[in-house]
Amino acid sequence: MTLQAIQYSDGNLAIIDQLQLPHVEKYITIQTSEEGWHAIREMRVRGAPAIAIVAALALASELATLKTRHKLSSKAEDTQTFIIERLRYLVTSRPTAVNLSDAAGKLENIVTESAKMPESTGHGVATAFIQAAEAMLAKDVDDNRKIGKYGAMWISKNALSDNDSKATVLTHCNTGSLATSGFGTALGVIRALASTDTLRHAYCTETRPYNQGSRLTAFELVHDGIPATLITDSMAAALLARTEIGVNAIVVGADRVAANGDTANKIGTYGLAVLAKHHGVKFLVAAPLTTIDLATKSGGEITIEERPASEVTMVTGSREDGGASETVKVETVCIAAKGINVWNPAFDITPWALIDGIITEKGVVEKGPDGSFHLDELFKD
Repeated sequence: MTLQAIQYSDGNLAIIDQLQLPHVEKYITIQTSEEGWHAIREMRVRGAPAIAIVAALALASELATLKTRHKLSSKAEDTQTFIIERLRYLVTSRPTAVNLSDAAGKLENIVTESAKMPESTGHGVATAFIQAAEAMLAKDVDDNRKIGKYGAMWISKNALSDNDSKATVLTHCNTGSLATSGFGTALGVIRALASTDTLRHAYCTETRPYNQGSRLTAFELVHDGIPATLITDSMAAALLARTEIGVNAIVVGADRVAANGDTANKIGTYGLAVLAKHHGVKFLVAAPLTTIDLATKSGGEITIEERPASEVTMVTGSREDGGASETVKVETVCIAAKGINVWNPAFDITPWALIDGIITEKGVVEKGPDGSFHLDELFKD
């Protein structure tokens, strides 16, 4: 059974605390937009789609509680103002991922239209928001399954040799159930390949400095029983060079895809794309339409978030006690020289020219006859 990292029902939201994985599997409740902001900022939840969904559901939970306690204004305009202020506050939690601002913009439009309706009330505006947030949750899971299906089909058709029926795939960071509402984007492609018995083996990078690959992706692969191997980031070139392993494709997620196809994703993605090009391995980006930002013309316009130095100089893990104790002891230790300067960008930009295809819920977009991506066509009815 695929891991369910986001649990929501009737205004009650709980998320698995990713800071404690894989050592402790613990869910934390989120009842307010402020708690949602901190969960996102502190990376208790991460992954562009998941961030957007948790932000929306955190505010939905807050509104549900206010409705129950009769603490919402009866005036539609007052509730509209409150919701919009909360949405704009939530967007400040992580600046790079476009899904969050995209979701906030859509939800703002919904509450604005609801407030304009004749005889609209504060209660009615809140209800409209809650229903829209819940719909986003359901749609994200459905979109992820479509991305998995289309990506698996593309790899089987375009990345395998004539005498090969199964794929070996490398992925980076975490793009599974822990990064989305469920199933995943890039990891969803691997899950789809495994479900049709067309996956030979998956490889995941550790994804320094935050280790989302070793902590989270490895956790999901083990949880689902998918044949997989963990490598350090610096082993990727050696892995691709080994013809007996025969990596067929690298599939990654995205935090923002610019109009020309330039992709912002977890630091280290750009390097993998360069390696893929050199070794003749297909390089694919898996991203829902909400991650594609046509207003951003190229990667040069994307703000790259820089994270604390401590993420590079410190590492957290469970202490091994030789099996003598069942109690998990998690410790954080320093692994760097005191006083060293640290540069810690959370993302890098992969140029469109290095990308073979962008997998969306509408299918896989390849470059056109002119050699460029035309992502605007995805948004035409």
